[in-house]
Amino acid sequence: MQTDSPTAGQTPTILVLNSGSSSLKFGIFTQVDGDETLLLEGSAQGIGRPDGSLRIGSPDGQVLVKQDHVLESQTDALKKLSQLLDERHYAQPAAVGHRVVHGGPHLRAHQRLTPEVLQSLREAVHFAPLHIPPALALIDEAMKIFGDVPHFACFDTAFHATLPPRAAQLPLPRRYVEAGVIRYGFHGLSYESIVRRLGADLPPRAVFAHLGNGSSVCALHEGKSVDTSMGMTPTGGVPMGTRSGDLDPGVLLYLMRVEKLDAAALETMLNRESGLSGYSDGESDMQALEKRAAAGDANAALAIEVFASAVRKTIGAYAALLGGIDLLVLTGGIGEHSAEVRKRICEGLAFLGLRENDPAGKVRVIHTEEEKQIARHCRDLLDGGASG
Repeated sequence: MQTDSPTAGQTPTILVLNSGSSSLKFGIFTQVDGDETLLLEGSAQGIGRPDGSLRIGSPDGQVLVKQDHVLESQTDALKKLSQLLDERHYAQPAAVGHRVVHGGPHLRAHQRLTPEVLQSLREAVHFAPLHIPPALALIDEAMKIFGDVPHFACFDTAFHATLPPRAAQLPLPRRYVEAGVIRYGFHGLSYESIVRRLGADLPPRAVFAHLGNGSSVCALHEGKSVDTSMGMTPTGGVPMGTRSGDLDPGVLLYLMRVEKLDAAALETMLNRESGLSGYSDGESDMQALEKRAAAGDANAALAIEVFASAVRKTIGAYAALLGGIDLLVLTGGIGEHSAEVRKRICEGLAFLGLRENDPAGKVRVIHTEEEKQIARHCRDLLDGGASG
């Protein structure tokens, strides 16, 4: 594989960094025949945990780096990636694109990272405390390593800027709405990539469900987001791997008054100890839960049933909102790989014409392409176009 410069028909490369709360995915893309093509990809999983791992390889399956138990932080993974690029004489990327989960109330469009944009991100940390701090640390390190090229932020909230007021505004006094306490929605880059992939095949009324360690459901009308399950932060919506999803606000008041939990303790519990992990005494991985359930673990079985039921209820609500569903798309790690969860979600939706493995194709499993979507936005912005 040619590594020191683009081959004929290729354009300069773009490095994409997809930062999660405990993971980092990355890819190097070039443009071929009008779209982004992957040259190199990798992922760092379990960052900060003893079972962490780093994998870097080429799209044809060649493994270039495979290491375990080595990742103290996302910046550690980025340094190893940079070292590999130097060793294999990859050309300097023309730009670096960063997935940023939340930009707060003032950053709702994909854009170049400037000192002013970075300051706005620092001020928005409380909107996504699990995601923004490691993203800022990664951006800082990437700017040190790749300091001679422009860096761009692509926001998961940008896709949901089309939410109408009835979906975006929360039932709170208006002064809080004006301060940015609204529904933002997330997984927007994933949803954007599916809209682009479907193209003219996307029907007017669609529901997309991005199901993974973080999960959300989105209602789309004519390709635009009109409602979504996550709220002001990525903690809301359906129960997730370690996040609670929606709760009766009275539960939080109870925990504060009776259990004397402060904001920091609540944040830890809601984001790191709840959801599927709470039901199953610490297990958040769906594949592991399915194995435990098959072996007779009632708590694991309950976690799976609650998750699938919550997704199914949300899909049903969006059917009422849209006046029907022409297409249901399941994506993300669970959506793409768990046949059991897909089956449970679709059970009971036949009255909407939604059946798994239906030849009519109203339920589809589509691989999300967040990194490619980021590369597309960066290419547009690098070329002076608008993106968002």
